[in-house]
Amino acid sequence: MLLRQMRYFVAVADCRSFTEAAEQCYISQSAISQQIRALEADLGVELIHRENRRFSLTPAGEYFYRQSKGLLGQVEAVRRETVRIGQDQESQLRIGYPRNYSGQELHQAVADFSRMYPEVAISIVNGTHEELYDLLRFGEADLILNDQRRAFLDQYVNYELLRCDCLAEIPTGSSLADQDAVELEDLRHIPCILVAPGEQQSTEEAYYKNTVGFGGSFLFAGNLEEGRLMVAGNRGFLPVDKVGTLSPAGAAVKRLSILQGGQKLRRNYCLFWMKEHSSYYIEEFAGMLRTLLVSEE
Repeated sequence: MLLRQMRYFVAVADCRSFTEAAEQCYISQSAISQQIRALEADLGVELIHRENRRFSLTPAGEYFYRQSKGLLGQVEAVRRETVRIGQDQESQLRIGYPRNYSGQELHQAVADFSRMYPEVAISIVNGTHEELYDLLRFGEADLILNDQRRAFLDQYVNYELLRCDCLAEIPTGSSLADQDAVELEDLRHIPCILVAPGEQQSTEEAYYKNTVGFGGSFLFAGNLEEGRLMVAGNRGFLPVDKVGTLSPAGAAVKRLSILQGGQKLRRNYCLFWMKEHSSYYIEEFAGMLRTLLVSEE
């Protein structure tokens, strides 16, 4: 059985005509008929029931049509990606991650991927939730690591990684420092420090206040290190998500699990990329990161 014969058969089934299928495939009608008869002989079953000038697909033909359609789509995707990789002078993978991310698995995944695919140039950028989505939407990032704040959209691959615990980083001198966990309600009297630039501060504050449920006042830091220095200076608490293995917070900072009604507050983290821009390299990196994160749960 040849791939070409599968293409001819699908063309006949789609066009519902041997004549139109032959024109579409740039061969004669007699040649396409011969190829499909050869396919039936190879399989040992009838795929098309012929009756005078009309024909219909047999049950075996219906099954073969559905499966062939899917396989031919996969073959075409492999062909396009192979051509793209071969024509690229330098393949690249552009990755975005949250400003307040401090897990170690992303760094390990980048290192592992680079060793396996040294021909791919990796560029990395961080941002707030909305900044990362804008990078993806406008084609400035190939995939992003981000928390889920909205319903999944069909134009993206929504590659779920894990549900992670929400933590509060507080100064070791705080009255809460002797606890392992703190209720969300008990944090209302402490300023919440968010990592966000000026133009994104109102968006981040609205999310943490209205969706997550943080009350009280908010302060802002330009990056994670600045936020931790503010915590060490007793300015407030810093919310972080336990996405894998976190880097040490430092001697002046302690992490507490955040509870809501006695249950750990948790959030969903995913890798996102545009379906129409999906590629072998993106899927490979996604699988590597998920494997690393799952192994640490």
